Amino acid sequence: MHLNHVNLGVTEVPATVLMFETYFGLRRTGMPVNDKMAFLTDDGGGILSLFRVKDATYPKIFHIGFIQERVEQVHAIHAQLTDGGFAPEAPREEHGRVTFYFQAPGGFTVEVNAFL
Repeated sequence: MHLNHVNLGVTEVPATVLMFETYFGLRRTGMPVNDKMAFLTDDGGGILSLFRVKDATYPKIFHIGFIQERVEQVHAIHAQLTDGGFAPEAPREEHGRVTFYFQAPGGFTVEVNAFL
């Protein structure tokens, strides 16, 4: 068994799609992207569906996480996001890993980490 899909309500569908494509390697599934919805896939075949909502209100602890194989990749993504106009918090060591969080354009939090 594997996870098939996760559905997120986001405030900005196209901007969220662009972020996931640019920084995390997700790809469009072939279904058209518009202001109301989009479907992305990862290397494992999982699908991330995005639907526009007026107000994306998630619990404070909610986030989407991307694990990297190496700590250097965490720092590289951090630099790319910063150069792209995002404001990620500084990477830090926590619970045996290096991690950082940032606010995605769709109204939710993203974490990037790697184990030490």
